[in-house]
Amino acid sequence: MTDQGVRRTTDHGPAPASDGASGAVADGASDRAGTRLAVSAAPAALAALRRAERRAERITAGAAELEQRLEDLLRGGLASVERSGPALWEETAARMVDAQAQGLANRVRELGALPAAGAGAPVRLLEEAALLHLLARAWLRRERLPEDLAATVRSRVGLTAPADGPAIRDDWLVMARYDRSDGHLTTRRVWLHGAGSGRTALLLSYGAAGRAPDLALPAGLAVDAELSAYPGAGQPRMALVEQFAPPAPTTVRPPGTTTAGALARYGAALRDDPWCESVPVTLDRVVPVPDGDGWQLADADEDHALPIGPAGRSRPGLWRLVALSGGAPVRVFGECGPRGFTPLAAWPQGPGEAVPLC
Repeated sequence: MTDQGVRRTTDHGPAPASDGASGAVADGASDRAGTRLAVSAAPAALAALRRAERRAERITAGAAELEQRLEDLLRGGLASVERSGPALWEETAARMVDAQAQGLANRVRELGALPAAGAGAPVRLLEEAALLHLLARAWLRRERLPEDLAATVRSRVGLTAPADGPAIRDDWLVMARYDRSDGHLTTRRVWLHGAGSGRTALLLSYGAAGRAPDLALPAGLAVDAELSAYPGAGQPRMALVEQFAPPAPTTVRPPGTTTAGALARYGAALRDDPWCESVPVTLDRVVPVPDGDGWQLADADEDHALPIGPAGRSRPGLWRLVALSGGAPVRVFGECGPRGFTPLAAWPQGPGEAVPLC
């Protein structure tokens, strides 16, 4: 009985006892290594958790203080903002920076600049104060919000989170690229359209004042790349995970909608993110036409139009758009917001490359 058992074991390979012993040694070594890693990682994770809690407490204190400032503003009347000048709001913004709530600080600075915005400033001041109040209250009650909306609130107050969405590889058309600078930081915005996925993506990169950000994707070309989305309801922002080839020419164009469709899309975005300033939209078969002192994009096939906003009217790209159209319908990509549409790129109805407008 025993000899047969030994022969069977020998015929089929090493003895099970030997496997069990070596496996036990390996498993024991692996367990000890894992334990050492867990022990060494535990203090770092605990320290990171405590830092996050302290920062959340500071932001909560800052949001509560901001609520009091806004209450004082409304009690004193909007006219008091113009009398006090920007110094009061710069101080409030500095307090928000101290609270590590950069997003609140940026909105406070914008609020302080509104009294000098000319006609319509009181209305815009009230609008922005209401949105700032809503953001502060949302932070203070974030535990009661749906997770997507809570993620949007965290992003809006200035808490960054890594891109954790599923990676999407596609041929991404670079529709537009432009820079904004506030004197301290230059922000580059790059809008992409996925040829296969149909997704619209926003890439952001930053550079110190006077220096261009590193991200250099030429408008009008397509890039084979993998992107991942950031958390938050309805957020188009994504991160560039990997680029597989240099940008190359393409005939891909984003599908378009009407001006009424663009407004409906912006309204849907506000439902998910009340602080959304604009949404990316491609308008199809629109014609740029004068509208008093400004311009509008009118549907060629419907009796609707969208005004071109102040940012679009101040750019030389408006005249490139007018020249490209020549009175005929064109396809236009841009940002649609409460003060109108900002054209960023356009295509003729027939064959032709994208014309950058920014």
